[in-house]
Amino acid sequence: MALQITKDNFQKEVMGSDKPVLIDFWATWCGPCRMIAPTIEELANEVTTAKIGKINVDEEPELASAFKVMSIPTVVVIKNGKVVSTAVGVKTKAALLKMLEA
Repeated sequence: MALQITKDNFQKEVMGSDKPVLIDFWATWCGPCRMIAPTIEELANEVTTAKIGKINVDEEPELASAFKVMSIPTVVVIKNGKVVSTAVGVKTKAALLKMLEA
């Protein structure tokens, strides 16, 4: 299951991670977010070389703002505390895996 990332665990789970972290910025009212959600969960269950997390933009506006999220879903990959890849909109599983390899 994808990690629920909040401002309380962000530092430990994301910035302090020794693995790349893929974060899905989403909201309950967002149709495209619901479309990508099963893919995010699949990755969370299958990928062992990275952490897969979700940030609810309504509950964590500070984090959404920090990443300049303007549209959702937005997927961000962070390695060693730095954003290495960003994508907006619904992406395929293959596209998300490719982002993690970047």
